[in-house]
Amino acid sequence: MTIRYVESSRLPTPWGTFEMHGFEDSANNKEHVVLTMGDVRGEEPVLARIHSECLTGDALFSLRCDCGAQLQAAMHKIAIAGRGVIFYLRQEGRGIGLLNKIRAYKLQDCGADTVEANEALGFGADMRDYSILKPMIEQLQIQKIRLMTNNPRKVKAMKDIGLPVVERIAHQTGRNPHNAKYLQTKKGKLGHILSDEADEES
Repeated sequence: MTIRYVESSRLPTPWGTFEMHGFEDSANNKEHVVLTMGDVRGEEPVLARIHSECLTGDALFSLRCDCGAQLQAAMHKIAIAGRGVIFYLRQEGRGIGLLNKIRAYKLQDCGADTVEANEALGFGADMRDYSILKPMIEQLQIQKIRLMTNNPRKVKAMKDIGLPVVERIAHQTGRNPHNAKYLQTKKGKLGHILSDEADEES
């Protein structure tokens, strides 16, 4: 595996102080971050979120997706629990990269959905690789998780690398008029477990 641990530091946030752990992937020079709160080691399942980088949603407050809202909700829930982990993976645009994501957005502006746009650019619907989490999990000595996700593929990926998911926790937030088609595509074409009702309280 090409992932190596680099260093850890404190990260004060509006939701509380997390520990930030840096990892480097020498295969592609990507840098990944894991945020933890409390002691995540041991048999007690850890509240967890696997979050793929979304510059537009996380940092630029885009309403085209629900990513920024999901990240903030995860940080809030972990702070309430006092113990948890967020894996922040540099896999922008479901793995196609930022500039290709902008190209995909342009196709979506012309009527394509997210899957159609990715495929029109020659990519798969979802190019993300979750196997890179294995050395991060081993470094942090996490044994079991309660995973905040609507994506069954993430649950399967964790089981495939040997990390038991003892519970899948619905994590639906950030619905708005600009991302209605995006969410419908997630549900209809990518198999995400989403309610058509209003979002949960976060």
